[in-house]
Amino acid sequence: MKFSRQTTLRSQANVTGVGVHSGLPVNLTLGPASVDAGFVFVRSNPDGCDREVQASAEAVIATEFATVLGDREGPLVSTAEHVLAALRGMGVDNATIEVDGPEVPIMDGSAAAFVAAIDQAGIVTQSASRRFIQVLKPVQVTMGHSFGEIRPYAAGFRAEVEIDFANPVIGRQNYMIDLSPERFRREICRARTFGCMNDVARLWSAGFALGASFENSVVFDETRLLNNEGLRYPDECARHKVLDVVGDLALAGLPLLGAYRSVRGGHKLNHAVLTALMADRSAWRVIEAETARRSRGHAEVGSGMVGGMVAPAYGPDVS
Repeated sequence: MKFSRQTTLRSQANVTGVGVHSGLPVNLTLGPASVDAGFVFVRSNPDGCDREVQASAEAVIATEFATVLGDREGPLVSTAEHVLAALRGMGVDNATIEVDGPEVPIMDGSAAAFVAAIDQAGIVTQSASRRFIQVLKPVQVTMGHSFGEIRPYAAGFRAEVEIDFANPVIGRQNYMIDLSPERFRREICRARTFGCMNDVARLWSAGFALGASFENSVVFDETRLLNNEGLRYPDECARHKVLDVVGDLALAGLPLLGAYRSVRGGHKLNHAVLTALMADRSAWRVIEAETARRSRGHAEVGSGMVGGMVAPAYGPDVS
């Protein structure tokens, strides 16, 4: 994949599912976007009065159960993180994401369906140079028992996630990865959202998670996993937290050159760290691909960067 140029989708691809909170059907269409467009959500309405919102940290209006984007008119789309993770994880810079409901469809609880849609649409390079947000100094946020930090990391984007749940079946898990499209596809994109049965019952009673099921969530009680199919990875819960990190930090607007560490985190912490980073103009700068290439030094010859992530030089090209 080209290191130096931006990418978009070759054509459109459709995904249909249900919203995890509403339980209602929703159609999503991924499509091409112009140079420097980033990721743009379009909420289509039958009356033709569509609404658009740029996928950015400033557009986040809620992070309690998912990442919710909106504007002055109110919420526009919920559960944005999985499709954003797929786009950023697969090295797409610019795309439109059209939905005809209030939520991105939950599909199987992972990003696999969106990766398949990206494969169907195809990825093409564009004429403009790829730009990055390079982290220049550490930025840290503490929220109760949770801790998040983003720090300089010249080799691309690195995620280091630690979870620690009182539920003994989940317990403490760690996952660290220098992300590339190949590793995102192989190690991260199929990791599903998860929860405990008592939490699911509480959400149902509050009118949330009405579309949640064993088909789109990994569910535990106090002693065992309740899904008949079992886990996709022994540490699937930690891997899904990495997926959420990739999606939430895609709201930076450009791929990040930095290492992100999260301890007992979630959407709220991810957004808080990103907001703190963007608020400190001495902590980052925007650079173009050639500058990023030089900053990595001659030791990195033989690999390239896609979407701020390390990608082998023998990876497939796109045209």
